[in-house]
Amino acid sequence: MTVGLFGGSFNPPHAGHLLVSEIALRTLGLDRLWWMVTPGNPLKSRRELKPLADRIAESERLARDPRIVVTAFEKSFGEAYTARVLARLKAIRPGVRFVWIMGADNLKSFHHWQDWQRIARTYPIAVIDRPGSTLSYLSSKMAQRFDEARVDESDARALARMRPPAWTFIHGPRSSLSSTAIRAAGSAR
Repeated sequence: MTVGLFGGSFNPPHAGHLLVSEIALRTLGLDRLWWMVTPGNPLKSRRELKPLADRIAESERLARDPRIVVTAFEKSFGEAYTARVLARLKAIRPGVRFVWIMGADNLKSFHHWQDWQRIARTYPIAVIDRPGSTLSYLSSKMAQRFDEARVDESDARALARMRPPAWTFIHGPRSSLSSTAIRAAGSAR
């Protein structure tokens, strides 16, 4: 089985998350895509974060595709950092081929994540294009550090079977929606 792992706060989930999911499912040939709804993000303020149960319920209402599974196992693992969660997941599911999915907007700050290089050496990574991030990904530290591991987008379907580090940048339709903008619009009312 090939599973995409799409982590985030989903605060709130929106059609842009669905678009990234659809692109990943189709382009990578995934069997499933797990939305990893995080209890919190060490790089972001918790002030505006809705309760985890609310974000999970909202995500489940939005993600109607049966291939998309909303999860919160990060909380059950008791880990706050993606690298630790992913290492544990790989250990308990050794027969599953996982691909880490991230928006290009997150690639710019990926080098600030704890053990980001370990993530890149443990999981193939698919970076999905986002508005305003198409060209900036080239200058990201991750793209520079793992330049030789970049896989052409035309070979993206094989990414899950490649030995990490391996990553690709996937172009396609882009949504300008963002959880930050949605929250800001809601507080402006």
